[in-house]
Amino acid sequence: MKKFFEDIKKDIKFKSAGPGKKLTEETSSKPEASQAAHGAPRKAPTKAPTKDAQMAGAAALARIEQQHRPKLQTSQDAIRNQVKRELEAEAAAIAATQKNTDIEGSGVPQKDPSCFSVSGVFFICPLTGKTLTKTEREMHIKEAILMRFSEDALEASIMMIHTFNKDKEKVKAAIDIISKYIENICKNPTEEKYRKIKLSNRVFQEKVSVIEGSREYLQAVGFESTALPVDGEDRTEEYLVLPPQESDALEQIKVHLERLQKGEPVRAKLDRQPQVFRPSQHATHFELPPDFYNLTAEELKKEMQLKNEIVERNAMLRTKAMREKDEQRERRKYNYALLRVRLPDGSILQGTFLAWEKVAALYQFVRDSLENGWQPFELVAPGGLKLKDDESVLNECNLAPAALLTFTWDAAVLADIAAAGGKTAALLKAALLENIKTMS
Repeated sequence: MKKFFEDIKKDIKFKSAGPGKKLTEETSSKPEASQAAHGAPRKAPTKAPTKDAQMAGAAALARIEQQHRPKLQTSQDAIRNQVKRELEAEAAAIAATQKNTDIEGSGVPQKDPSCFSVSGVFFICPLTGKTLTKTEREMHIKEAILMRFSEDALEASIMMIHTFNKDKEKVKAAIDIISKYIENICKNPTEEKYRKIKLSNRVFQEKVSVIEGSREYLQAVGFESTALPVDGEDRTEEYLVLPPQESDALEQIKVHLERLQKGEPVRAKLDRQPQVFRPSQHATHFELPPDFYNLTAEELKKEMQLKNEIVERNAMLRTKAMREKDEQRERRKYNYALLRVRLPDGSILQGTFLAWEKVAALYQFVRDSLENGWQPFELVAPGGLKLKDDESVLNECNLAPAALLTFTWDAAVLADIAAAGGKTAALLKAALLENIKTMS
């Protein structure tokens, strides 16, 4: 910019210098003499520019500089404005993308919750009976276990060990060491050394104390925290010490140990959310909430790329291994399955399942919903496949993430009922029919 104005100033000097004037020569230097009328050269008298002339020249220069400034400033402003517009457009595009993507990164477009076939996936706490969302269940169960200490410290500590610690191998290693402590005590009830656990012991520190609930369990079975003096030193160390026990008490400790060894994590039970709908042509239309999916944003991108290759894949010869790999990848996309069963009267029974549950669980769900649960029936999957009441997995039967099945009574039993002059009672239990809805 500075160089640009210097060039303008030089140009003005050049134009105002007159014939034969050097650019480096000051304007106040003596001018060349004008030629006389008869052509004889002569020098003109030296005359310094007046103050008014200097001011006029400065004003002209300023006007010229001002004429160029708006153009340069306008260009800079245009660039800034363009960049601003592009940044705003990019931010708006990002915001729109985030709005249309599930907040958990599953890659499922986020929609109005009212349009979903089910409001979400819910669980029931086995300790409190409370219905929980996916995000609430873990914290709620932890709180429920801690509250249980006031009622039964032993039971609560066993729940804590198996539920709070995710690494099953580490849990097993800690239980094995605790079992060794108790077995040694039971075998040698009079030996004091077996009834003491030094908390600074390396094995205890590395294998037992790192497991949440382990110390609470030992204290629940009778160990007490005690500071014992260190031999030859003027200090103490903390131990867990079990007071001498009678034989009956030792037998009870063995029972407590067996409970620890057989303990299981406390898990929230999936709420099937049973729902009955009136006959509808929309039964095959499913809008699933993000909870049903098990994809990250990166996995979603890969899925979109793979979808673009479907036509090419179908056109080529593919091995059985290739097909099985694709099927396995497809199954991993979903954690849950929303299943509907169309009954003989046209009504529709709906429930939520884990994608890896057995077909037998689906049969049991339908059986529990029927007024006459004893009467044999069959379920037919899309495509006419009759599902067997066995250990087959739902997603391996292509029922995840959603499917509409058809219910049929066992033909032979139905014929026997008709021959006997009887008729099938109401299909579904009254409690379900009280909340029947119209499918939108």
